[in-house]
Amino acid sequence: MQAYFAKLQKALAAAGLAEPVLLVDRRKLDKNIKQLKRMLPRHMAYRIVAKSLPCAALLAYIAAVAKTDRLMSFNREMSQQLLAALPQADQLLGKPLPVAAAAGLFNAVPAAKGKLAARRIQWLIDTPQRLKQYEILAKKLGLKLRINLEVDVGLHRGGLMPGDALDAALTILAASRHLSFAGYLGYEPHLTKIPTLDGWRRRAQKGTQRAYAHALQQGRAHFGTAHIDTMVRNMAGSPTFGLYEDTTLANELAAGSALVKPSDFDMPILKDFEAAVLIATPALKVSDEVAIAAWEHGENIVGRPQKGSGIFIHGGYWMAAPIWPKGLQTSPLFGRSSNQEFLRGPRNTPLKVDDFVFLRPTQSEAVFLQFPKIAIFDGRRICDIWQPLSVSA
Repeated sequence: MQAYFAKLQKALAAAGLAEPVLLVDRRKLDKNIKQLKRMLPRHMAYRIVAKSLPCAALLAYIAAVAKTDRLMSFNREMSQQLLAALPQADQLLGKPLPVAAAAGLFNAVPAAKGKLAARRIQWLIDTPQRLKQYEILAKKLGLKLRINLEVDVGLHRGGLMPGDALDAALTILAASRHLSFAGYLGYEPHLTKIPTLDGWRRRAQKGTQRAYAHALQQGRAHFGTAHIDTMVRNMAGSPTFGLYEDTTLANELAAGSALVKPSDFDMPILKDFEAAVLIATPALKVSDEVAIAAWEHGENIVGRPQKGSGIFIHGGYWMAAPIWPKGLQTSPLFGRSSNQEFLRGPRNTPLKVDDFVFLRPTQSEAVFLQFPKIAIFDGRRICDIWQPLSVSA
């Protein structure tokens, strides 16, 4: 491990980087892409979750290596950016948007781009009422919009329950001249988090399968078997794509975070994936003692400086934990800081001023957007600098 971080130090210095930067190890990323593809069942398509990897160049790289043109976007701004950066990609919205957000995208782009958006974006719909709003918008625009129905398969965050609600939406779609039925999305991240106690997880997984199968049956009643068999049938995320063994239900699986594996995704189902993203930030000040602010005026109330290393880094307060040098930790006495965060380390911590401290993010989707530069490490050097997508919510 020490040799690995020494290589990173050397590569960052050679690249002239002297500020906090997000670092992606391309070799580990490549291994993770191969592992994901290895786990996909035969004939299963893969859709990249863009919110977890919000960088156009990174998404384009993964799409090329994984041989997919499918993205999952999550808001109007992200969809618009990806439409410009990756115009041939098929976008599936990962959450339902107010119809005003969809209208805003079409109003913000020229007519040619609007027609492209109608061809390349699947709008996620979770209620018959929202579906009717999108139909009115499509008619107003003079475009046929592609609709993907969100099916509640057990998460209960929203979506259409198989039964009357789903039937009402399918009826609207079947009769509409302004909307086309592009597919289903059934998200089930809860499955690997439910305790196994008393068979709860097993029953929940079977319940998800029954709900999705019921939704497919209802779809066949309205659109026929051929349409349902060939349309997008999306399921999963990084915690659950490894649960699928065939394409009986889903014919495409979505994942994003698994490819860089922040620490929130240290879970058994992803044990063969490697952490491929780090934060690197310079140590601005390094001392060989831990001195509490104003200790010299405390008249022995707080005692003398403690043994160990005291390090102030460039920036801080990220959703991340220090991992190198070993033994670094934040201090409740100093508190957190996004300007110059204090880290306490053991004695003789091998760090000098301007050396980099490395932290491992807990997640990727928010952390990526906090850095103007994403440094790509190829094992020897920083081979490229990419920029994240602009901040969106």
